[in-house]
Amino acid sequence: MHNSISGGWLKHWDFMILDTLFIQVSYILAYMLRNGFENPYASELYLNIGVMLFLVGICAGFFLENYSGILRRGYFQEFKAVLKYMFTICVFIMFYLFLSKNSRDYSRISFLVFVFGAVFIIYLERIFWKMYVRKHRSVNFNQTALLILTSADIAEQVITTVKKNSYNELRIVGIVLVDQDDIIGKKIAGEYVVCTKQELFDYIRNKWIDGILVNVKDKSKIPKDLEDICIQMGVTVYQKLTEPENDIYTPKIENFAGYVVMSSGISSASVGERFLKRLMDIVGGLLGLAVTGILFLFIAPTIKALSPGPVIFSQIRIGKNGRQFKIYKFRSMYMDAEDRKKELEAKNQMQGNMFKLYDDPRIIGSGPDGKRHGLGRFLRKTSIDEFPQFWNVLKGDMSLVGTRPPTLDEWEKYQYHHRGRLAMKPGVTGMWQVSGRSNITDFEEIVKMDMEYIQNWDIGLDIKILLKTFCVVLRGEGAA
Repeated sequence: MHNSISGGWLKHWDFMILDTLFIQVSYILAYMLRNGFENPYASELYLNIGVMLFLVGICAGFFLENYSGILRRGYFQEFKAVLKYMFTICVFIMFYLFLSKNSRDYSRISFLVFVFGAVFIIYLERIFWKMYVRKHRSVNFNQTALLILTSADIAEQVITTVKKNSYNELRIVGIVLVDQDDIIGKKIAGEYVVCTKQELFDYIRNKWIDGILVNVKDKSKIPKDLEDICIQMGVTVYQKLTEPENDIYTPKIENFAGYVVMSSGISSASVGERFLKRLMDIVGGLLGLAVTGILFLFIAPTIKALSPGPVIFSQIRIGKNGRQFKIYKFRSMYMDAEDRKKELEAKNQMQGNMFKLYDDPRIIGSGPDGKRHGLGRFLRKTSIDEFPQFWNVLKGDMSLVGTRPPTLDEWEKYQYHHRGRLAMKPGVTGMWQVSGRSNITDFEEIVKMDMEYIQNWDIGLDIKILLKTFCVVLRGEGAA
């Protein structure tokens, strides 16, 4: 899924927390200057206003997109942003006082001191925190992995410009030159040339790459079908001052890494939509972990009794755009399951890059032929084994709804168009799970469903899939 790297503000949660904190500090100081060293929250009116400041502050930052591009803003631009932010908050507070008929009981002097003080304090807070972030933050959890496609004559200048304007939001994973094939492994401006342009698509296929920046003077040297193939793989293409060639994608003009570019991706989600999806993930993750804790009390001793070893099974999976993460499940298989997988591959009931076997002898409680059913089959049939994945959801590795995360060996076999199904975070559930799960044996059909989900995604679709998942799990349909 295409996310605007330059415009997103969710990664600036630190500024949001600091603004919220310093608004309360300004509010307390303003009250004390007017009324002495007393606790403003001891008064019901002032407590209510304090709560309103907290809620309105968060909403103002969200709906005004006040944190979008905050690291790139200059001193005067930041001052205007703070004024806009505080003006919005003040309007809502005055509106609240008017509706609640408490305006006479609230000190006007205290309110004026709070407003001017908050503007001054928040402005200084943002300026100094930006200075700290730019100087000290060397690793950003939400960094975007960027591959640069350019020519030898401007490569150094392009890399320097990207680094100067990324503010740690971007991580350059390598350089590809369109006009030289004999310097693979050498460095340009501190970054490695990783492959030739002929090897570009194969390199992208199995690497963590979120986007590719194309800055080439001679457009004829750009690999054929670059945009189409990259978009199939879920990689966003950022082209400097170019025109879109395909209307079915979602091109947009934006500032990116110091350049004005036209970016295009499989689909586009607004800031509000991404916020709602993540909020739903956090709430669902917390509720799911609570249920997981209760289930653990009953399942853990049973697994231990039937198959000595860890209760929680972990495995490296591939997430959004090639990120590797560790997935967690209740262990439903014997400890040697991974070692025995190769000897069972000939019995694989899936067509393509997935492995499924209904009568799997590796499942706890199964006989040598896999026919006897036991605890492992029950965990998988009821999907109880999936509950620890709510920890992955809370961490941000996965979402409640998405695509199935492939294993490393499956990922290595992917073709270009398969990679596109990882343009979004993988999910605990998704289109495949509510459309038959193990009854669907053709991997290409699964890829088709995943791509339709990504291209048509909205919050309503996620809610619909969650409701369908609940019904499917209750009926035990399609589980293996």
